[in-house]
Amino acid sequence: MKLKSTILFFIFLGFISCKKEVLAKEKQEIDTSKVTVKVYSYKELKPLLEQKGDKVYVVNFWATWCAPCVKELPAFEKLKSVYAAKGVEVLLVSLDFPKQINKRVIPFIAKKNLQSKVVLLDNGKDDSWFKSIDSSWSGAIPATLIYNKNKRNFYEQSFDFASLEAELQIFLRD
Repeated sequence: MKLKSTILFFIFLGFISCKKEVLAKEKQEIDTSKVTVKVYSYKELKPLLEQKGDKVYVVNFWATWCAPCVKELPAFEKLKSVYAAKGVEVLLVSLDFPKQINKRVIPFIAKKNLQSKVVLLDNGKDDSWFKSIDSSWSGAIPATLIYNKNKRNFYEQSFDFASLEAELQIFLRD
């Protein structure tokens, strides 16, 4: 019985050490050297939310800790790749804490291979900027702003690609 317990103990230790090695290797393989994220105050971000060009602008507010946000990011990435040639710009505005930019945000962007422009909003504890984006916004995320020079719609919801594309089509017809 002691021999059997000893063997099981060593097998268990082997599994634990292998798992630690795999996790350590995964962390090392994420190359964050090419990822940059500029930190904006709301005052600096505001011009990006009010551009008057001939493009359609899709601005998604998200955070790495928000599961629905993370789930919908591939839809925004696909939208960027499919519609970039048709004048669609995608901006991902992270609402993560600025102190997490190097340990959480940049590794997340690298791991997910996000190609859209990502900025981080640092507005301290002031959340009054929500209402200036849309008066109905409670501050919940994910949230998305789609606009062009003629129209502006705000969505406090999650998107899959089909529903996001359907909303974009409204703007492409303008």
